[in-house]
Amino acid sequence: MSNLIFKPSPDLPPPANTIGLVGWLRTNLFSTWYNIVLTLFASYLLFLLGAFTFDWAIFSADWTGTTSADCSRDGACWPFVSVRIDQFVYGFYTPEEIWRVDLVFILAGASVLALALEELSLIRWMYYCGYTVAAMVVAWLLGMAVPAISGIANLVIFIGIITGGGLVLNRIPDKRIVGVWSILILPVVCYFLLYGGSFGLEVVETHKWGGLMLTLVVATVGIVAALPIGILLALGRRAEMPIIRSICTVFIEFWRGVPLITVLFMASVMLPLFASGETDFDKLLRAMIGIVLFQSAYMAEVVRGGLQAIPKGQYEAADALGLSYWKSMMLIVLPQALKIMIPGIVNTFIALFKDTTLLLIIGLLDLLAIVQAALNDPEWLGFSVEGYIFVAAVFWVFCFGMSRYSQYLERKLHTGHR
Repeated sequence: MSNLIFKPSPDLPPPANTIGLVGWLRTNLFSTWYNIVLTLFASYLLFLLGAFTFDWAIFSADWTGTTSADCSRDGACWPFVSVRIDQFVYGFYTPEEIWRVDLVFILAGASVLALALEELSLIRWMYYCGYTVAAMVVAWLLGMAVPAISGIANLVIFIGIITGGGLVLNRIPDKRIVGVWSILILPVVCYFLLYGGSFGLEVVETHKWGGLMLTLVVATVGIVAALPIGILLALGRRAEMPIIRSICTVFIEFWRGVPLITVLFMASVMLPLFASGETDFDKLLRAMIGIVLFQSAYMAEVVRGGLQAIPKGQYEAADALGLSYWKSMMLIVLPQALKIMIPGIVNTFIALFKDTTLLLIIGLLDLLAIVQAALNDPEWLGFSVEGYIFVAAVFWVFCFGMSRYSQYLERKLHTGHR
């Protein structure tokens, strides 16, 4: 018998119609006859809707002009947004003081970007810097050549400056320096820039704040303050001391049972009645206090849910190591719980960001309210669709960004809880 050696033949590649785009389409959209019918019907509806939307918003739209007379009724009238863009973004700041808000946007955006980005290697850092500079140069040249797109070009340059600042801060070896700057120093700098009254800056009262700037200020303060308060409330509600547990439970259930509109109204009207006659609470400060207390109650329940998901063995392991209560929470329990709570926390942040539109109840003009006020101008009657689309696009950009970053954090931290 001859010595035959069995050599298996190499695996054949999978059929071309089962992999790639074709395979995905066959599996998800054209797997059965009724899926084929639904896919074709949905594609037809999307085609009709997309054709109408693109024609109205882009091809037949008016992009240049300063009055409503420059707009035809065939498409969207974007001059309504471009003429009032400064008011929509900066509120009632004078043109001479707008640079202060721009500087706050740059500092805050660069700090957030530096904290959000992972530490980049020198090659990747130079790669991103090159693309940022190239995009800014191209936007500047196109803005000079085509005045109709100068607004978009300026926006690209502004975003490029924020990105460049974030890349510069990203090169700082110790991220704790950026964290200390963002948490302790940046809020003070932003306050003096926005309000003024020091370093030769003119005072801008908070009733002149408005638009996107006011929305971002209120949302940022609420997000930053509500998370630590919510963590403390969740820990208090799970505490073994009856007094602390009862106080935290009553606080959470009270604020969760009251609508935010009522909270804002009470903060605006009733809070000054409990203060002494010499104390003058700013209306914006009162609104921020109400929003922080309201959102911290919801955040506490999200955190409590994450704490309950931690196995009991983790608490026993901390006790076996001889750790105190606070050390076990800070080093073992909370790091695991916060990874589980990322979707719930970000969902609360998004809800808070959208709830800023209720500031109109107490006379503060956020982005939506200031657009509605602009629609009352007789010059721009009948252009509400453009205004609401602009507001919806801005809110979608920020909410979608928070959602995508939360998914990035889940993948980066490898939570294993999906």
